[in-house]
Amino acid sequence: LYWNVLMLVVWLYSLISYLPYLMLRSSDSQSFSECSRRVKARSISGHPSGPYRDVRALRALTTCIQPGMNTLDRVFESSVCRNPHLDCLGTRELLSEEDETQEDGRVFKKVILGEYRWMSYDQVYKEVRAFGSGLVALGQKPLKNIAIFCETRAEWIIAAQACFMYNFPLVTLYSTLGGPAIAHGLNEAEVSHIITSKELLETKLKNILLEVPRLQHIIVVDDKLKSGSEYPRGISVHSMAAVKRLGAHPENGTSLKRPRRPPCASDVAVIMYTSGSTGVPKGVMISHSNIIAGITGVAERIPNLGEDDTYIGYLPLAHVLELSAEMVCLAHGCRIGYSSPQTLADQSTKIKKGSKGDTSVLRPTLMAAVPVRPVLTVTFLFSLYRLVFRKVRALLGGRLRVLLSGGAPLSAATQRFMNICFCCPVGQGYGLTETCGAGTISQLWDYSTGRVGAPLVCCEVQLKDWIEGGYRSTDRPCPRGEILVGGPNVTMGYYKNKEKNTEDFFVDKKGQRWFCTGDIGEFHGDGCLKIIDRKKDLVKLQAGEYVSLGKVEAVLKNCALVDNICAYANSEESYVIGFVVPNQKQLLALAKRKCVRGLWEELCNNPVIEEEVLKVITETALTAQLERFEIPQKIRLSVEPWTPETGLVTDAFKLKRKELKTHYQNDIERMYGAK
Repeated sequence: LYWNVLMLVVWLYSLISYLPYLMLRSSDSQSFSECSRRVKARSISGHPSGPYRDVRALRALTTCIQPGMNTLDRVFESSVCRNPHLDCLGTRELLSEEDETQEDGRVFKKVILGEYRWMSYDQVYKEVRAFGSGLVALGQKPLKNIAIFCETRAEWIIAAQACFMYNFPLVTLYSTLGGPAIAHGLNEAEVSHIITSKELLETKLKNILLEVPRLQHIIVVDDKLKSGSEYPRGISVHSMAAVKRLGAHPENGTSLKRPRRPPCASDVAVIMYTSGSTGVPKGVMISHSNIIAGITGVAERIPNLGEDDTYIGYLPLAHVLELSAEMVCLAHGCRIGYSSPQTLADQSTKIKKGSKGDTSVLRPTLMAAVPVRPVLTVTFLFSLYRLVFRKVRALLGGRLRVLLSGGAPLSAATQRFMNICFCCPVGQGYGLTETCGAGTISQLWDYSTGRVGAPLVCCEVQLKDWIEGGYRSTDRPCPRGEILVGGPNVTMGYYKNKEKNTEDFFVDKKGQRWFCTGDIGEFHGDGCLKIIDRKKDLVKLQAGEYVSLGKVEAVLKNCALVDNICAYANSEESYVIGFVVPNQKQLLALAKRKCVRGLWEELCNNPVIEEEVLKVITETALTAQLERFEIPQKIRLSVEPWTPETGLVTDAFKLKRKELKTHYQNDIERMYGAK
């Protein structure tokens, strides 16, 4: 209901404000229309399969921002030399913190935050050098992996830049990962040093220390360590400040006796752990040259990027989208103010009523986002019903000029709404960890929706026929196929995973590296790409989590109530749903225990029974240690079993996902809310 109301308001708002504006600015609207129709990329082979390149990169792909700047430490040092006294990294001061009791009895922690406190580029550089030198003093060696498991904050970037400068490959782990996934990443990467926060150390890392035998040093970014905590023998815990003091000692600094070994372009800069189809996190090896090529492509799509820009950082830095965005900003002398989803806006959950959220104080000009509909819906409804006659763009500080959306598809309706209400272009992009987050980004003057733009100047995109799925480059009106991305931004492959590397990566005759994405796309006549399907059953949710539907199904089939199950997820949504063929004997017994009567069809359609089955399924999933985002949040009980005769499974009783989606389309719309 809320979503329908929202869409109605979008239409009305468009009618009364945006369309008259375009009429008054007819000459400008005509130029925008002409720009939108302009050809943005072409197939350099002349064949509809491509590869497609940006029209400005038809001769050669771009590899770096400036000649000779082919490692991340050089790029940052160049920025420091150009902008030593400019603001670089900013954090809001915590003025007070208190517990607030809600009407329902729940207690929420609320904060009042002050102004942003800024460190200049030169100050950050000095801290980077001191911290890197301190890590060396603690025994960290060049080309030896070091891990970071921390929330997005200024200290994350300082630590990362230190690792880039001293040639320590940085292993990144999501702060939301569960214990087994954290232990897997740390053990596979064989790390002896890890950088973390006080909260994550106490709530997550401490519980798995015995499972990581190589770990020797824990560096906590917070100033004050928790006293009285006990850790396994052989593990030392240090504050970040103490490590910087250690590095600042003359005997530990860079000298002729202890020269710093700078990285080269082909050295690994980051090993970024991301979910795989098996559910076990995979480490993607990303070189310095990979990241620099990627950020070069992204930066080209943001006009007039420079020292007048302010970026708000709140997405996970362990995600390639946020890391790339912040690297772009640091390379161009922008300033970065840090935030979190809980303090982002005046109405955010941790902001005390009457005080200001981070966007109101920082007033950013640049922002990256992933489309999480529940959050956007709440924010937008608030803004429309409370502030419909005021400038909605003030919600994000009033100065926003570019908003980049990535991580998952952005619906056309949401994109139109954001373009109108925030009075700034919303650039939608497509990229993966394996391509450094770089692939395509829509031109900011292209107001078409539902597409992800043309290839960036750092890469090219080809379509490979997928005969089984019915997608071919010869399809009309648009060539279709599996999306392959090639170029200097394509990463080095998966860490210690030769089989997967052979499957997903290849090198062509010219020596260029390619990644097979598994996504299905189509190229439009102007050279823009649209994502239309997924080759594998691996689905990325709105917030960027990967869900292996097959893995979820295999686990839930162990539930006594389940005879068969099909997990389903839409990349425009934030949760998984499921279609379930229940076990008749078990379901009848459940109905009897709950005193629910009726025929079989009535039981399967009964919301009480549906809810009880979901509870049992959830218990099974948690027992099997599925992550929360992998567990179906809503289900539909099937009256009829799935047989080859129904057309919903193959002769070998394998699921036909496309047919199941069509069969349950009405239920999908119900479970996700009609749009």
